[in-house]
Amino acid sequence: MSAPSNPEFIARLRAHPLLAILRDAPMEALPGLADCLLQADIPFVEIAANTPNAMEQVRTLKRLMDGKAEVGAGTILSKNSAEAAHWAGASFLVSPCLVTEVQAYARLHSLPTFPGAFTPQEVWDAHRAGAAMVKLFPAKAAGGPAYVRELRGPFRDIPILACGGVSAATARDYLDAGAQALAFGGSVFSPARLQTRDFEAILSDLVALSKAVTSA
Repeated sequence: MSAPSNPEFIARLRAHPLLAILRDAPMEALPGLADCLLQADIPFVEIAANTPNAMEQVRTLKRLMDGKAEVGAGTILSKNSAEAAHWAGASFLVSPCLVTEVQAYARLHSLPTFPGAFTPQEVWDAHRAGAAMVKLFPAKAAGGPAYVRELRGPFRDIPILACGGVSAATARDYLDAGAQALAFGGSVFSPARLQTRDFEAILSDLVALSKAVTSA
């Protein structure tokens, strides 16, 4: 097992433990979404690699965020997609499961990774593979905050990124249960909101999430 890459990155995520996930966002919506993320002080955002023009979106969002947020790539399932994301400027990689070739590429280039896990064995394997944090996914289906709390018993030294079922109403419960960070996507960036450019509703939910995390 290697030590997590980029300790400053991990320290920043622990201090601001929200990771926004953008999937299938229209290119034209990116300026408005970047503005919402900046206003709500969400300093971590992931572009799903199966989004059309995903790597172009990584480059565009990095420019729009102007160094005020870390932009990474998600749904990374191969070395090729990891390499494409890296060259596009992604500063971290997220996967729905543990992919050894992605871990190897990330380790070589000192990129923090967040491989997905569901069972205790998968959590352990992802941690041993060098995950910066283990992405518990889908957290809601696993039992939500109660499941996180159970995992903290045997795995109290493994940092958990909870993903799935995260909202302003549940954020504090996840953090109190022992999650170090929270990832969210469709609950805020729904297809309907993205298509209609409902930035007012998106910003409202982002601010609520940020406040919930601050209060925790």
